[in-house]
Amino acid sequence: MTNTITGDAKATLEQIRQLEEAGADIVRVSCPDEDATAAFRTIAREAKVPLVADIHFHYKRGIEAAKAGAACLRINPGNIGSPQRVRDVIQAARDHGCSMRIGVNAGSLEKELLERYGEPCPEAMVESALSHARILQDHDFHEFKISVKASDVFMTVAAYQMLSEAIDCPLHLGITEAGALRSGTIKSSIGMGNLLWAGIGDTIRVSLAADPVEEIKVGFDILKSLGLRHRGVNIIACPSCARQGFNVIETVNKLEERLKHISAPMSLSIIGCVVNGPGEALMTDVGFTGGGKGSGMVYVAGKPDHKQDNDGMVDHIVALVEARAAEIEAAERVRVAALEAAE
Repeated sequence: MTNTITGDAKATLEQIRQLEEAGADIVRVSCPDEDATAAFRTIAREAKVPLVADIHFHYKRGIEAAKAGAACLRINPGNIGSPQRVRDVIQAARDHGCSMRIGVNAGSLEKELLERYGEPCPEAMVESALSHARILQDHDFHEFKISVKASDVFMTVAAYQMLSEAIDCPLHLGITEAGALRSGTIKSSIGMGNLLWAGIGDTIRVSLAADPVEEIKVGFDILKSLGLRHRGVNIIACPSCARQGFNVIETVNKLEERLKHISAPMSLSIIGCVVNGPGEALMTDVGFTGGGKGSGMVYVAGKPDHKQDNDGMVDHIVALVEARAAEIEAAERVRVAALEAAE
């Protein structure tokens, strides 16, 4: 999600481009006022990915955002006022090919539910979500997905598990207000990883008190660890110990920085000794293992290929990875061209 002032179309578009480059498939943009929805038309026209307009409680913003090119509205229909307002937003969404996301948050549950359940809980969150969904269904509008987020990992997981059994619609996963980069990454990985591993969830958002680009990076790492998405270099590295033949931590940090521009899906193993190194290298596109006595073995496509001095290791590995990435991208272009020709 962007955190710029949406009325500043130039700044918002610049941040969206950064998120696109990081691999975002969908970007949410806040639309709290008329300046935001006025700028949204330009933003939606120039963005390369679909945009979700978060219109808060303002039904007029929802109508404006749908007309301006939003692919989806983040809206809880039960919170925007009269039945006529709900009908107007639904009609605008229908007229402009716009879907909706019902977003339930443990921190903003309806007063009636809090009074009945006593506190935020999975049951209250699911009841809230289903009541909003029912409004859309009663208007024969079914292009919606649902999220039931909390900052508590266990509450979130339980709510999504209950919701997945109660309704058949796409689910948007997230641990809301997860926290700073490190702690928020851990909470998001545990919560969403648990759900994704169980087959629950269709889209995800990592919510961090950090640069929005970091949210995309963490999201991809979660998906890569589960084998659900493959983008960029997946570095397999040992934790470093007294057996290491070179400074593994320093090397991996340098490689992560130098390989950020690679988007082709591939794997790289960096192992400091020969205990596990050869075995890991057999399963990666490029590998370096050992490093004892000033040099180690470079593996290419899972096979030992040549020796490499430790001193020039980083530059050498970067060159190998870039070459392999070019091969992967070329093969993908051929595959796509063949499919297009067949059509």
